[in-house]
Amino acid sequence: MFDPRWKRREFLKVLGTTVAAAGMPSSAFGDQDALVQIAVDPEDKTAATAPAQWAVAELQEALKARGIAVIRSNAQGPRNPALRIEVTGSDSIVAKRLLGEAKISIPDAPEALGLVVTNDAGKRGLLACGRDARGLSYALTELADRVRNAPDPMAELAGVETQVEQPANEVRGIARLFCSDVEDKPWFNDRAMWPEYFDMLAGHRVNQFHLAFGIGYDFIRQVTDAYFLFTYPFLLEVPGYKVRVPQLQDRERDANLEMLRYIGEKCIQRGIAFHVGLWMHGYEWVDSPNANYTIEGLNKDNHGPYCRDAVRMLLQQVPSISGITFRIHGESGVAEGSFDFWKTVFDGVATCGRSVQIDMHTKGMSQQMIDIALATRQPMTMSPKFWAEHMGMTYHQADIRELEKPKEKDAPGLLALSSGTRSFLRYGYGDLLREDRRWKIIHRIWPGTQRLLLWGDPLFAAAYSKAFQFCGSNGVEIMEPLSFKGRRGSGLAGGRCGYADASYNPRWDWQKYEYTMRILGRLLYNPTTKPEVWQRALRREFGAGAQAMEDALGNTSRILPIVTTAYGPSAANNLYWPEMHFNQSMVDEKNFEPYSDTRAPRVFGNASPFDPALFLSMNEYAEELLAARSSGKYSPIEVAQWIEDFAAKALAALEKADGSVRKRSDAAYKRVRLDIRIQAGLGEFFGAKFRSGVLLHIYQMTHEQAALEAAIAQYKKARDAYAAIGEAAKNVYADDITFGEQTHLRGHWADRVPAIDKDIAALSAIRQGGARSEASTKTRAAIEASLGRPVRAAIHATHAAPAGFKRGADLHISIVVPQETKGVRLHYRHVDQAENYITAEMERNGTLFEARIPGEYTQTDFPLEYFFGVQKADGTAGLYPGFSPELTHQPYVVVRSSRS
Repeated sequence: MFDPRWKRREFLKVLGTTVAAAGMPSSAFGDQDALVQIAVDPEDKTAATAPAQWAVAELQEALKARGIAVIRSNAQGPRNPALRIEVTGSDSIVAKRLLGEAKISIPDAPEALGLVVTNDAGKRGLLACGRDARGLSYALTELADRVRNAPDPMAELAGVETQVEQPANEVRGIARLFCSDVEDKPWFNDRAMWPEYFDMLAGHRVNQFHLAFGIGYDFIRQVTDAYFLFTYPFLLEVPGYKVRVPQLQDRERDANLEMLRYIGEKCIQRGIAFHVGLWMHGYEWVDSPNANYTIEGLNKDNHGPYCRDAVRMLLQQVPSISGITFRIHGESGVAEGSFDFWKTVFDGVATCGRSVQIDMHTKGMSQQMIDIALATRQPMTMSPKFWAEHMGMTYHQADIRELEKPKEKDAPGLLALSSGTRSFLRYGYGDLLREDRRWKIIHRIWPGTQRLLLWGDPLFAAAYSKAFQFCGSNGVEIMEPLSFKGRRGSGLAGGRCGYADASYNPRWDWQKYEYTMRILGRLLYNPTTKPEVWQRALRREFGAGAQAMEDALGNTSRILPIVTTAYGPSAANNLYWPEMHFNQSMVDEKNFEPYSDTRAPRVFGNASPFDPALFLSMNEYAEELLAARSSGKYSPIEVAQWIEDFAAKALAALEKADGSVRKRSDAAYKRVRLDIRIQAGLGEFFGAKFRSGVLLHIYQMTHEQAALEAAIAQYKKARDAYAAIGEAAKNVYADDITFGEQTHLRGHWADRVPAIDKDIAALSAIRQGGARSEASTKTRAAIEASLGRPVRAAIHATHAAPAGFKRGADLHISIVVPQETKGVRLHYRHVDQAENYITAEMERNGTLFEARIPGEYTQTDFPLEYFFGVQKADGTAGLYPGFSPELTHQPYVVVRSSRS
């Protein structure tokens, strides 16, 4: 799109205009050809680190690619450069002098950076500095990114303004999963890909990379593709043991280890921490006659010692590894409660000769397991799931589904704890956020909601960034797009992106999602990042259509997280895939597959929201409508309107982009355009089906034909929207896109339409069975509410949250509301998802409502969270603080204790 060649006449013309606009003399850069001097402080240790040197090379190559001459020298060269960039750590003598002259300070925080405009005898220059190697590399890669994307790179550099940043989230991690022999071996062994991939991640300020092995199966039953499943013997021959994979040649095993070393080295060269996930420790495949690889030489006696010695050897053979992720619950192939086994394995980490982080996936976590990890004296991280195995809205759910609440006793078998007394840790932070914790919390986004389609919304990304700091949490790890592609033996040869039309494929699959990584990486680092950071990339790709494409993709990217929040038929990603939704029946409660972990009756309208404290199911809302009462919770009709509006805005923006983008035949534009259309169609589908679900339950309670007719009409509207997705994706996406071997985890959107048709026919059969046709006034009003545009009653309130609370002392809570308010109820609990909310009617004193949380309840190691239910005089109700109009507000208040 841009001409990389520089013409001196164009340079002087643009540059003179730019510096004049900046209030500097036109001679500020001199009468020279485009020449940039990168002056790396030779005395500075930070500038000498590998990440800083890599970033200097990135900037140099970016300049050269745009036709700009570069000299790397601390001294002045033979020509006077147009721009001199000083590169150094922020504590160096050079940096202190320049920062002092500019009256700028760099925060004393890891990864903090400064890009500072300097002035030497009237000549403009730049200081790129950082508190550490990562901070310095981020300053340099920001300049490189500007150079790559600007239509006029020298003018862009001339317009750089002083900026100082520091990270909001300590950890900004990406996980890449090895699940398929067929689909994943090519990228694992691609030496050309890894440097480019890590360049991209580091440039977008991702600072941790997790390469996950052994995650292809939840349970080691009916295994077909076992490559790397029990990982150690695919990498190592451990002395003293005869453990091997008989189907694997020694040279391939050794090549795997060498490749892992290569990946780790390229990763840490760019300042990214390298973690390896060992998710499976079982070694006997159950009921698996067709497994392509098996394990020999292990038994119950040598299993623990072998794993201990193997993990120690792995860490010694691959010194770039700084963290190991363990799945410690029953899906690891080791029964929960096997504490002696894990104590033995963790001893291998403890004795490897250096500090290595132990990261534990928290399903089934118990105090005994925590104590075993702490006893190693290695740094420890807990990684709970965020919104189960999906991606919900931009806050931590106020409550979890009843199905996940703790059971009275432990269950038998592999999942004794996670299906019993510790079940509340299956899909959230559980009870891990106590104030006296001795571990870090990294929230993990599982690939259930968004795994194939392009995501990119700066508004939601900034809000997610704040959510991952919840109660002192340390950040997030995101399982990247296409995670679980080809899982459980469903791998297919060809590109991982799932395209039938090869012209849509990028060279490497992750290149489709680079905008996603840009948005997430930069906003996780700094949620107040200026839009220019992502808009510059959009302008380079789409020219005059950039803003329209940002709007279209941003709006559609909000749809599925909202759907996931409000409609949770299964917490498991291998059952519920809203991107390619497998239709849940409205009426057939007997044939509920794949939605086994949902409440009975297992039909669409009865599925629980993932946040039942704030959202109503379709059946619950229908019951409220007919009873003329209001809980104040968000209704499925409100949710329908949100996603329908986002879909409409996205399609309008896409139409605008179609008229602005010149190269509409480019693969990048075609990819984004199609994924926007699909997600907009999903918004239309779920919106209409949510309305249909409410209407159906109105009919089921009243037996009035008008409600059933309206339900059928909305269901047909939903069906048409879904069928349109299938048509749009036809011949572009493959007929069989596989994320598992079962029907609901593979196929195409068009495959889902017959089940929808069958369900509509079932509703029509009810109508033919002789429902009454008259509609009462009450039913007619409920139908109108279900089909209309809802307007939530505004809650005008004033509330000052306490700065903190003292353990054992009463905590007084007050809120001021309008005089006509009927009543206010306080909902509060500890920040512990095992607990239910306590509710208290607040005492009224005019417009002031007051309540107290008693001292015996504040005698806790947990923060407190609360929200208000406000009943208005007209019978309507609402929640406070609730969501902002942008749906990015934390809908409750959190108060931490004075110890924190």
